[in-house]
Amino acid sequence: MSAIGAPINRTDGWAKVSGAARYSAEHFPPQMAHAVMVTSTIPAGRIKRIEADAECPGVLLVMTHENAPPLPPGMKAGKLQPPIGRVLSLLQDDAVHYNNQPIAVVVADTPEHAREAAARLHVEYETAPAILTFEQARQHTYPPDKVLGESADTRRGDFEAGMLAGSVQLDATYVTPYETHNPIEPHATVAAWDGEHLTLYDSTQYIKGVQSIVSTILGIRQEQVTVLCPFTGGGFGCKGSVWSHVVLAAMAAKQVGRPVKLVLDRNQMFGPVGGRPITEQRMRLSAMADGRLTASGHDVIAYTSMIEDWIEPCALVTRMMYESPAQQTSHRLARMNLGTPTFMRAPGEATGSFALEAAMDELAYELGIDPIEMRLRNYTERDPQKQLPYSSKSLRECYQLGADRFGWSRRNPAPRSMREGDKLVGWGMATATYPTHRMAASATVVMHPDGHVLARSATQDLGTGTYTVMTQVAADAVGVPVEHARFELGDSRMPEAPVSGGSMTVASVSSAVHAAGQALRLKLIGIAAADALSPLRGVQPDDVDAADGWLSMRSDPQRRERMSSIVKRHGGPVEANAKAEPGSESEQYSMHSFGAVFVEVHVDETLCEIRVPRVVGVYGVGKLINAKTGRSQLMGGIVWGLGMALLEETVFDERVGRAVNGNLAEYHVPVNADIGNIDVLVVDEEDPHVNPLGAKGIGEIGITGVAAAVANAVWHATGKRVRDLPITLDTLL
Repeated sequence: MSAIGAPINRTDGWAKVSGAARYSAEHFPPQMAHAVMVTSTIPAGRIKRIEADAECPGVLLVMTHENAPPLPPGMKAGKLQPPIGRVLSLLQDDAVHYNNQPIAVVVADTPEHAREAAARLHVEYETAPAILTFEQARQHTYPPDKVLGESADTRRGDFEAGMLAGSVQLDATYVTPYETHNPIEPHATVAAWDGEHLTLYDSTQYIKGVQSIVSTILGIRQEQVTVLCPFTGGGFGCKGSVWSHVVLAAMAAKQVGRPVKLVLDRNQMFGPVGGRPITEQRMRLSAMADGRLTASGHDVIAYTSMIEDWIEPCALVTRMMYESPAQQTSHRLARMNLGTPTFMRAPGEATGSFALEAAMDELAYELGIDPIEMRLRNYTERDPQKQLPYSSKSLRECYQLGADRFGWSRRNPAPRSMREGDKLVGWGMATATYPTHRMAASATVVMHPDGHVLARSATQDLGTGTYTVMTQVAADAVGVPVEHARFELGDSRMPEAPVSGGSMTVASVSSAVHAAGQALRLKLIGIAAADALSPLRGVQPDDVDAADGWLSMRSDPQRRERMSSIVKRHGGPVEANAKAEPGSESEQYSMHSFGAVFVEVHVDETLCEIRVPRVVGVYGVGKLINAKTGRSQLMGGIVWGLGMALLEETVFDERVGRAVNGNLAEYHVPVNADIGNIDVLVVDEEDPHVNPLGAKGIGEIGITGVAAAVANAVWHATGKRVRDLPITLDTLL
C-alpha cells in the first residue's frame, strides 16, 4: 500500500510540541556574544557621526561604516544570484536610503548589555529629500528589465479595437498596500568562526543560497561555510533571500573572535527584510453581451526602493487565465525611500488575482451573468500567452464542486438582498491559480542493517511538512513502512537543493528523493541477485516487487527476502544518490495549479463590521503527497488571504518613512476569533508532465483569489464596491 497520499501525522510534530526542535536563535556555541542591529531613523541622507556611550558595560564591539572590515571589490552591496540576491547594507559607506536601514551592529556579552548600548548609540545625520508617498513616486515610473524572466509588457491582437468591440467595458483601478511578513520566528543568525571556517545557524528558506552568497561576499571558498537550519519558524518569502544581518553577524563574529547571535527585533521586520509592495493596478475589460471577452488589459505600477529594482509581477496572472483575443499588460516601477520589497506568499498572483477577479466580478454584474458562468464562458484549455496546452487543468471540476458544496445556487444575485438577522449577507467567489515550478535537486538514501532508511537533502522545512512528505516519498520509493524511514534536511553539507519558494520544494526535492530511493531498491536487488545465499539469486529486476521491507519475485512470491538481511550480509549500509532535474516539459506545456474560492461575509448594517463565517476552497493540485499536511497548507493560505482582504497594511509616517505599526499589536493579522469554518477540498488530478510524482506545489495557491472573493462578497452584501485593500469598516461607512 503506497505511503504517498496518506494523511500521516507530522514526523517532526513531537519535536516541536516537546521543545526538542531547535530553531536558529536556540543554538548556543561556547562563549557566544550577543548582537543588536542598529537602524537609521531618517529616510534619506548620510551619517555625519556615530558615537558610542563609553560607560555602557559589557560592550565588545560597535561596528559602523567607520570600522567595518572592507569587503572584496564588487561585494560591498551583495546583489548576487538574482532574484534571490539582494542589495545589502553592509556598513561600507555612510549613505542612508530608507528609515530602518542597518547602520551599525553592537556586540556585548549579554543581550541586555547589547540592547542598552544600542539604545544609547548617538547618531548625527545630514538629511536629504525623500519620496515617501506613492502618489509622489508614481509621477516618475519606468519599466523593469524583466518580470520573472518574462517581458515587462505584452501585447497581442488589436487591444484598442477589442475594447471597442465589446458591449460592456470596465476601466477600474485596484490598490494593494505595503504588507509586512510577520512569521512567529523573526530573522535570526548565529555566526561562529573556527579558524577560516564559518558556521551559520540561520533562519532561512535557502541554506545552499546562504552558503553561496555569504562565502562570495566574504571572499572565501564555498566549502568554508556551513549553514545549518533544521527548523524555520515560518518564511513565506522573506527568508528566501540573504539579508544584511546574516553577513553582518559573520563580520561581527570575525571581529570579536567569538560566536555572535543576531536576532531582529519585531520592528526590524519592517524594512530591512522586504515586504509586499504597494501596487496600483488598472484593469480594462471589454465583453460581448454573452460574456465573452473581446479585450483585457492589466497595467501595474509597484513601488521599489532607491537601491534596487523589485517588481511585483501582478499582470502575469491575467496573461494566462482567460481567453481574450486582444490583450495588453504592463509593469512599471516607482522609486520610494523605503526598504526593498521581496517575495511574499504568492508574489504577483495574490495581488494580481485580486484585481483580475474583482474586475471579472464587476463585469459579470454589468452583464447580468452569474460570476461562475462568466468565467466558464472565457475558459481556456490552453495558455493564451504561451500558446501551450496546460499540463493538467481541473478548474471546471473545482467550480462545480465548490458551487455545490457552498450552495451557490441558493444565492440571490441582487446586492443587499440576503440577510441573517441584522446582518447583511454576501456571497462571493473567485478563481485561484499559481504556476507550477521545479528546479534541479539531489538526494541520498541509505538503508542500514536494521532495515531503517535515511534520506537526506539540503532543503528546508518552513513548517510546511517537508520532513513528513519526504519521509513518505522515501519509504514508498524503497518499499519500506513509513515508520522505518526518516528524512533529514537543513545542512548545507547535504546534497544540493533549491530555495523553498515558488511552491516548488515538493516538486523538486521529492523527485530527487524518489529517484534515489528507487536507485537504492535496484541496488539491493542487484546485490541479492549476485548473492549465492539469497533466495533471490539470479533474479531479474523487473520481476521483483518491494513492499513492507521485503523483496519478492512476482513470478514466484515464495522467493523473497528482507531488505535488512541483504544489507547485513553485504557488510553495512547500502547507499544510493540521485539528481533529478526538469527536462523540456515546460517547453511543451504550461504548468499551473487551479482552484475556486467561495466566501460568505456578514456585514453589520450599522457598524459595517465584516465577519467571514465560512469559506469553501476547491483545488486541482496534481497528486497530494499528504492529505493532512496538504489540507493544512491550503487552509493556511486561505487564512492569509482573509488577512490580506480585511486586515493587513503597513502604515508609514509620511514625514519620516517609519512604519508606525511596526509590531504585532498594531500590524493586524488574523487570529482564531477572526476565522470561521474553512472547508478545503482537493479534486483527483493526474498530471504526468509536471514531475515524476505528478505533485504540484500548494504553499501559495491557497492565498490567491481569496481577497477578490471577499471583495466580491462585500459588494454583494452592501452594494458598495471597494477596490482598495484592506477592506475596513470605515471604507463601508
